[in-house]
Formats: sequence, C-alpha cells, structure tokens
Amino acid sequence: MKQKKIIIFIPSIEDGGVEKNAFIISNYLANKVNEVSLITVSKKHKRKFNKKIELILPKFNFWDSLGRRIKYAVCLFLLFKKAIINKNILVLCFQANIYCIILCKILDIKIITRSNSSPSGWSKNFLKNFIFKIMLNKADQVLVNSFEFKKQLKDRFNVKAKCIYNPLDVKEIKKKSKMGSPKIFNDSKSLKIINVGRIVDQKDQLTMIKALRLIKKNIKFEAVIVGKGVLKNNLIEYTKKHNIDKKIKFINFKSNVYPLIKQADIFILSSTFEGLPNVLLEATALNKFIISSNCPTGPKEILLNGKGGLLFKVGDYKGLKKKIIYYFNNKKKCKLMLNNSIQKLDRFDENLNLKKYLGEVIKLM
Repeated sequence: MKQKKIIIFIPSIEDGGVEKNAFIISNYLANKVNEVSLITVSKKHKRKFNKKIELILPKFNFWDSLGRRIKYAVCLFLLFKKAIINKNILVLCFQANIYCIILCKILDIKIITRSNSSPSGWSKNFLKNFIFKIMLNKADQVLVNSFEFKKQLKDRFNVKAKCIYNPLDVKEIKKKSKMGSPKIFNDSKSLKIINVGRIVDQKDQLTMIKALRLIKKNIKFEAVIVGKGVLKNNLIEYTKKHNIDKKIKFINFKSNVYPLIKQADIFILSSTFEGLPNVLLEATALNKFIISSNCPTGPKEILLNGKGGLLFKVGDYKGLKKKIIYYFNNKKKCKLMLNNSIQKLDRFDENLNLKKYLGEVIKLM
C-alpha cells in the first residue's frame, strides 16, 4: 500500500510552547517522510516551517484575527476537503483534538493526537468529560509530554497515552542566549528574578507579585515579567497600587527570550496547570535556578520531585515567599540542586524524542 501522507493540524499558531514544539516536530518529520502538509490559518509563521512542507491555508488573512473556535472550524473544513480527495492520510493533531478525532473517525482516517496541558485545566462539565473519555479513546494514538500527564489521562478518562518529552536543543538555546539584548536589570547587587509566559489566569503571575510584595523589605530584588495577555494591565495596576511598580518591570513577548533569561538569577513559574513547561527546560539549560508551583503537570517531573529546584503549592504566595528567601540564604545548596536538574536534561534531548515521534508516525503509515 502507498505510504500515507502526513497532515499536521494546528489551526491557531500563537507564541507558546505548543507552537514551538509543533515547528520542531513538523520540520523534523518533513526531512524523514516523503509527504508532509500542515493545516493552519496562521500565515504569519510560514517562514518557520521547512520548505518541504505543503502549507494548507485559507485564501484570506483575516481569519487569524478571529477566535480559536472559528479557526478550528475553518481548518476542519480544509481537512475535510483534503480527505475527500485522498483518504490515505495520517493526521497529527496539536489542537482541537476532540473535533479533529470526530472528523477523522467519520472519514475513516488515522489520527495521532498530542495533548498539551494537564486535564486539571480542562472543563469540569460532566457531559464534556464524558465526550472526552469516549473520543480520546477513539484516537489511534494519544501522545502526552509528561508521565504525570499520562497517569492523569489514565485515571480520569481511562486513556492509554504514550509519553514523549518535549524535544530540547540545549546547544541552540545557548547559542541564541548569546545574541544581543538590552540590559533588563539595573542593580548588579540585587536578586534578579524573571518570569516568562502569557499573562493569563493559567500562568497566575499575580501569585508571584504577591510574594514579591512580601519580601520587598527583606531582600533587595528586581523582577521582570516577559509576555503579553489579557491580564497585563490588571497586574501593572496592582504593582502601582501596592508600591512595587519600581521593582517589577513588564516586557512584551520576544521571539528570543533566552538573552533575557540569561541575565536572571532565578526563574519563577507560578502556573495553575501546565503540560510540560518548555520554559523550565530552557531556563535549566541556561543554568538558572527554578522555583515553580507544583502544578499539574510537568514541574515536579522536571525538578526531580524537588531535588532539582524548589516547589510551592499552586496559588500559595506565602509559600513562594519562603522559597525565595530560602534561595537567597542558601545559594550553595541551591546550586547543587540546579546541577541535579542539569545532569538529567538528557531525557529531553531533541534527537532522542524526535525519533520517538517518527516511530509513532511510521507505525500508523
């Protein structure tokens, strides 16, 4: 039988870890498999994809300015059109998994889904959860990016997923970290803290800001929050109201954040849920000590259950305050913890994990 054509399905390409992994995985597969196409509405990211990849896009640009659900609908229609012409395809889905599974099962098409964030952040609606349970089990393969995530899918939906870690290119990260960037910290004697992520409820930067408010009398620090999102203005107003706006700086999202992370002493992640946060892997690759919420899923796995960094309860700003003070008073111990994490980065190696993706694709071709 003729080898299946691979169609990568990612309707809305934004600036997060999901998209970063999609670029890496898609470009790798394009060099290993004869025919790879990608369905999206996001034309502005065309240059990030291998020229071997056929981009299947809507004719007009305005779709990218609309909401996710509309983008999903447009791309599902594009997938339907392709499948009607040729059903000898395998879909690798990065977004809108349930919708895509339904369409593929109707059309009798093989599908691999990649779930990106913990079920803890999914809807608690009984009917939706029932649909998730039925449909995820209809996929030909479900991939996740942490073993804790895999366990959650099994416990909650009885889904037998396979864990493949996010591919990490340490050499590329270090190379990009040396590219020019403006100085973001002003005082060489201060504790330099950074957070990178979308400024939305999930990332919960407010917890970090509340913790910093508590330590401002005890520790001389500077903090930078890099990102964009609907809550940015609210957080800026909060820092002004509580007189810490001089200590916390907000910087818009950068395509290359590594030179910024490199300038910090510690990286703080305050999320309420994740999948496997790329930014913690990247900060570790840049030798930055990490203090993270013990959110589902990923941080605990990356930080070796607290042996490779410090963990605090989700939303516990007083607990985070204690962790920051611990780091400040125990830098040598924390350096040893950081070394533990660095030594275990090999499990996220780019080539190792990309080969696993290729293996899953080949099984279904």
